[in-house]
Amino acid sequence: MKVLVVNCGSSSIKYQLVNMLDESVLAKGLVERIGLEGAVLTHQPEGKNKVIINADITNHSIGIKLVIEALTAAEHGVIDSMKEIAAVGHRVVHGGEKFADSVLITPAVMTVLEECIEMAPLHNPPNIMGINACAEIMPGIPQVAVFDTAFHQTMPKYAFLYALPYEAYEKYGIRRYGFHGTSHKYVSQQAAELMGEHVTNLRIITCHLGNGASIAAIKHGKCIDTSMGFTPLEGLVMGTRSGGIDPAIIPFLMKKENMTTDQVDNYLNKKSGVLGVSGVSSDFRDIEDAANSGNERSELALEMFAYRVRKFIGSYVAAMGGVDAIVFTAGLGENSISMRDKISNGLEYLGTRIDPDKNNVRGKAQEISVEGAKVKIFVIPTNEELVIARDTRAICSNLA
Repeated sequence: MKVLVVNCGSSSIKYQLVNMLDESVLAKGLVERIGLEGAVLTHQPEGKNKVIINADITNHSIGIKLVIEALTAAEHGVIDSMKEIAAVGHRVVHGGEKFADSVLITPAVMTVLEECIEMAPLHNPPNIMGINACAEIMPGIPQVAVFDTAFHQTMPKYAFLYALPYEAYEKYGIRRYGFHGTSHKYVSQQAAELMGEHVTNLRIITCHLGNGASIAAIKHGKCIDTSMGFTPLEGLVMGTRSGGIDPAIIPFLMKKENMTTDQVDNYLNKKSGVLGVSGVSSDFRDIEDAANSGNERSELALEMFAYRVRKFIGSYVAAMGGVDAIVFTAGLGENSISMRDKISNGLEYLGTRIDPDKNNVRGKAQEISVEGAKVKIFVIPTNEELVIARDTRAICSNLA
């Protein structure tokens, strides 16, 4: 069984074709600048040279069509025809409260995804465009939606509700949803395997750290709390997002700067975070370079980020009544040796400490805590595409 995994952004399509017999990636690639000048498809077949295809890609349907053509091309394809694709799995950011697991896409499911646009205006519309494009190009091939929010649906009500008038939840669904769910799910299961335990026996804190960042408290295999909230803006300091702030700052800024709601939303989502503090970049690599060169604001931005992560770790230890493992994943978590060290410095009270030699690793699954540590610390590369492919196989294998 071959599964096409699709992750659509507003002007991009990220894809992988996975052979589920051995979970190998046959090909992967990225369509960029959809609807813009300079649109391009970068296609990487396994064991072959990368292929760059420049084309006029005006919409997602044309993008999907180019992906299929690349996958089936005689010179750089990996399948003979589109008929070899048994199913398509889509990353969908927001499923609201309706979906606590991945689902086969039906007209009823599409209606719910449309309803969730208001809660994920930047993400759900391109996700929906991708689903519609695949339905148009690949009629009859089953499609599955795998939600960023689904894994967090096990949070208890006292953890996901905000202390607003209750009708705000009843009327508008205002609550904590959480995101990066497929990543948190995958790395927690991988950590359990590395420990030789079943995930249901463990208390794990997973730190998905990148330009967008979130932390989850996973107790006995279920998420009981997570740092992102109603939207991906809440929680940690991020690349361009403020993370948690005093909500009274918003009307204060609107009055002082004469901002509209859209302007203040852009201010908090696109101009804040480590970019706003450092004034250098939203890329942690650039900020680390600047800090190493003596830039005080860059150093401050890194300290703020590490401090927030450490605070969330401490609060989740309290929420779970202890912790057995802490996991670092995603771009920053997997690759920044210095940030992992900065975050972990101060967690010794838990009975853990990073081993500097073990921590000298990038993009590889490995325990990095000292020998005999009570709480294990791991680096585990995330693989959201594999989670999507697995869920898609599980659902579509049961179809008549």
